[in-house]
Amino acid sequence: MNLLKQLVKNKIGLCCLIIIATIIILGIFAPYIAPFDPNKIRIVRKYASISAEHWLGCDHLGRDIFSRLLYGIRTTLFLSLLTMTITIIIGSIIGLISGYKRGKLDEMIMRACDIMLSFPSQVMILAIVGVLGVGIENVIIANIVVKWAWYSRMIRSSVIKYSRKNYILFSRAIGAPHCFIIRRHLLPNIISELIVLATLDTGWVILNISALSFIGLGVQAPTAEWGLMLSEAKNVMIQHPMQMVFPGITILIVVAAFNMLGDCLRDIFDPKEKTV
Repeated sequence: MNLLKQLVKNKIGLCCLIIIATIIILGIFAPYIAPFDPNKIRIVRKYASISAEHWLGCDHLGRDIFSRLLYGIRTTLFLSLLTMTITIIIGSIIGLISGYKRGKLDEMIMRACDIMLSFPSQVMILAIVGVLGVGIENVIIANIVVKWAWYSRMIRSSVIKYSRKNYILFSRAIGAPHCFIIRRHLLPNIISELIVLATLDTGWVILNISALSFIGLGVQAPTAEWGLMLSEAKNVMIQHPMQMVFPGITILIVVAAFNMLGDCLRDIFDPKEKTV
């Protein structure tokens, strides 16, 4: 509740939160809002212009672009949120164990993270998708595999920092259970950092999913997805430029909203880091 009040005071953060919340609601209720079936082909409406019937026109198969953008929220945004959720859970668990236990287990985990982080993320994603095969499931797995090590290292650093606090040392001295210390002392301290990192990285995941769909390695036709819509429109970008404009602007708005919201959350949680 306190976080929400501080976001309300921050105009940029509030606008970004409203944009993201609105898009999520549109995605949830897409079947009730979309005027047409997003996959229904009507060749007679091929490249139909903007009208009262088709608010954003139609694509090369006569499919309503507005309806496909709405359903694309479920594919692009919701799958990105799912990817981030799984990545955060895995990274947090490994980071907590590594930073709290230390010793040989910590060394083994950190060396594994070093190996993972030594490869360029985009190359790793392409390699994993190439090995596992084309499909959105493999894209999600690739993003998780590439990103868990980074989150584990970040969480480990935070756990080590807070583990030296007097109240945690006191809890250990009196024999408090490890689960109690993690749940009551460590997690409340690192949750703010997790929220900021996850918000900033959601835009990165959206771009990855869209980019892989654009080059044909992610979501496959006829599923509505923003990157795939860009891919389908690139061949007619000169004759019908608006085919690329709408999905492109949608990706831009959503990614920018997550990035700016992450910056605002960082300033709220850590005012010392606030940029002038």
